[in-house]
Amino acid sequence: MEIERVAIVTESFLPTVNGVTSSVTRVLEHLQATGRQAMVIAPRCGAPTQLHGAPVFEVPSIAYREFPVGMPSPQVHGLLQRFRPDVVHAASPFLLGGQAIAEARRMGVPSVAIYQTDIAGFARRNRLSAGAPVAWKVLRRIHNQADVTLAPSSASIADLDAAGIERVAHWARGVDLDAFHPDHRVGPAAQALRAQLAPKGETIVGYVGRVAPEKGLERLRALQGTKGIRVVIVGDGPGMAAAKRALAPLGAVFLGQRTGAALAAAYAALDVFVHTGAEETFGQTLQEAAAAGLPVIAPRAGGPIDLVDHGITGFLFEPDSQRGLRDAVRTLAESPAMRARMGEAGRRRVLQRTWPRVCDQLLEHYAAAQRHALTGVEPVRAPAVV
Repeated sequence: MEIERVAIVTESFLPTVNGVTSSVTRVLEHLQATGRQAMVIAPRCGAPTQLHGAPVFEVPSIAYREFPVGMPSPQVHGLLQRFRPDVVHAASPFLLGGQAIAEARRMGVPSVAIYQTDIAGFARRNRLSAGAPVAWKVLRRIHNQADVTLAPSSASIADLDAAGIERVAHWARGVDLDAFHPDHRVGPAAQALRAQLAPKGETIVGYVGRVAPEKGLERLRALQGTKGIRVVIVGDGPGMAAAKRALAPLGAVFLGQRTGAALAAAYAALDVFVHTGAEETFGQTLQEAAAAGLPVIAPRAGGPIDLVDHGITGFLFEPDSQRGLRDAVRTLAESPAMRARMGEAGRRRVLQRTWPRVCDQLLEHYAAAQRHALTGVEPVRAPAVV
């Protein structure tokens, strides 16, 4: 049976900007482009009433650390019953997504759960290690009701396997190869930004992403005293005040959140991309940086292990090694030829990771979930490589 109607139940949606929201919007775009109908159920947070042809329905939420958390609601049952989806797509399911998966099961509708949160990392960071087994127990109950759980990296697949979560398959994320392109580096917007940020020709070392405690921006303090560089932070979030205090000795420049052409210009103005978070299940900004032709430096942990080919497209450093991060930045700052070589290799590596291709793979996962729901045939796990 063809998948024609998709209900997306997401724990995060616009105007909140993060990896969950971004992937949901791309999936909606692809569903519309391929002639499918979709709807979205999301926590109440001031979302648009529709996006890419899909109506958006908000359900009650509570605020937790500035983040709206969707609560189970009778609305979910009614909305799914009226829409009659062919598949339920639960994006980073917890309370709201867990209810949607249970409703789908009762309706005899296949469901796909998208895993995007490092629970163990969250517990460690918030000194809740004793609570991690409880969190995994809850997630195991939620995900094992789904017909397929999709994880974005080999590290996250290993975590799910260890937690006893069944029917796990790989689904990565796409990247916009036109928006993030090395040619933008010579464009007027990027040139003007470079002149503003590095008037003396400094090597611009930049981070792009959410500014939050889990992103580990304080690791950049290891760069203090490194000559000839300018540290730039692109993004916003609840950790902004702490990040500014931590990075004040570096004279770091904070550009705030940027989208569209302004975001593309920000990437194009950089010389080196540095990611500092050690709890990434994937690492979308690393792909965007690679598409823009930048060498990427990131911790040897989680999603970046799949995305950075050490010594070829960039460098991986041990998360607790200040020297590893500092040496990687210094090596690239001192060698424009190496930056160019690694940037070109990184661009080549992501050329097949377009959003249309990745979303076509998602449609195949929908079909696998449908087969499991109808026949009990286990999905075939693909390797964690795009």
